[in-house]
Parts: sequence; C-alpha cells; structure tokens
Amino acid sequence: MTIHIHKEIDRLKKMILEMGTKVEHNLHEAVKTIVKFDLAIAERLMGEEEDIINQMEIDIEEECLKTLALHQPVAVDLRVLVVILKINNELERINDFSVNLAERAIDLNRLGAIQFPFDFLGMAELSQAMLAKCLDSLIHMNPELAREVIASDDEVDSRHAAVYQVVKEEILSKPEKIDITIQYPSISRYLERVADLACNIAEDVIYLVEGDIVRHQEES
Repeated sequence: MTIHIHKEIDRLKKMILEMGTKVEHNLHEAVKTIVKFDLAIAERLMGEEEDIINQMEIDIEEECLKTLALHQPVAVDLRVLVVILKINNELERINDFSVNLAERAIDLNRLGAIQFPFDFLGMAELSQAMLAKCLDSLIHMNPELAREVIASDDEVDSRHAAVYQVVKEEILSKPEKIDITIQYPSISRYLERVADLACNIAEDVIYLVEGDIVRHQEES
C-alpha cells in the first residue's frame, strides 16, 4: 500500500509542476500582450491555453480524489495531497488572471491606448518573480525561498494601492481618455492578485515542509 501511494504522489507532484511551468509561461505571454498588443497571443491565451490549464486542473483534482479514496492516506501523505489540491486551484486562478490581462490587451488596442501612467512592467516583473520563486520553493521543498516570496508581497500591494491616485489624476487631467484610463486599475489588480496567489503557494510549501500554517502566524 505504501509503495503504491508514494508512486501516485510522485506522479501528482510531476503533474502539478508541469502545470506550474505552463501557468508561469502563460503569465509571461500575457504581460507581452499588454506591452506589444500581440493579439494573436492574447486570443491563444483566452482560447486553447485556458482550455489546457482548465483540463490540467480537472485531471489533477480527479487523481488526488482517487488517491484519497483508494489509499486513505494519513499524516504526511495526507498533507501532501491536501497541498497539491490547494496549489492546483491557485495555479488555475493565476492563469485566469493571465486570461484577464489578455482581454485587457484587446480592449486597450481597440481604444488606442496611451502610455501607461504607472510602472506596469516593474509591477509585472515583481509578480512574475514571485510566481517563479514560489514554484522554485515547491520544486526544491525550500521554505526559506517561500518566505522570500511572502516578504515581497508588501511591495506589490503598495504599488497597486498607488495606482488609484495616479489614475484619478489622469482622469482629471485627460478626461477625454477616460475609457482607456479606467482599464488600468483592473490591470494592476490582476498583477496584485497573481502576487497574492503566489504567496498562498509559498504558504502551502511551508506547511508541506514544516507543518506550520504561517497565514495565522502573520495575522496574530
């Protein structure tokens, strides 16, 4: 029984890492659609790429539930399966925000977008780096890397909060561009949510390795 469940868990780990790699790539592509208005990439992200990630999520969830039902794991094995289920959901949600970015790229292209009034690329690079690092922490089972991801979240939150004032000033100074300007808080929000979900994955890794629920430690 133990050998069988460990083989299943190893297979699930490979599946979740494959999904993570795909989601990370899609986020990079989504940022590219905003910067270059590459509508072909945007349409692919909104179509076949979203379908692929959705199917990956379903496959991983079904395999986790099957393993839980067949082997009734306890202790560490149960913890691993619970974490894989959580990360599976978080990765799918990150991909949803990549799709949202692609949709905004199409809207901005249609509206004839002006230059960003905030540091979009800087914020995107921070969010992408957090996602990459949380996946590295998962691959290497490294809680210290995971803690670095969590420590980066305040910077993304701060940048997102500052966008609202910038957008307000843009609307007042360029009211004729309001249809474009009101797109920017959503774009910033998508990047901020990616960072939040990367933090969730980092917390999952810490729980997996150390058994600590750091979310509650931070709130106390």
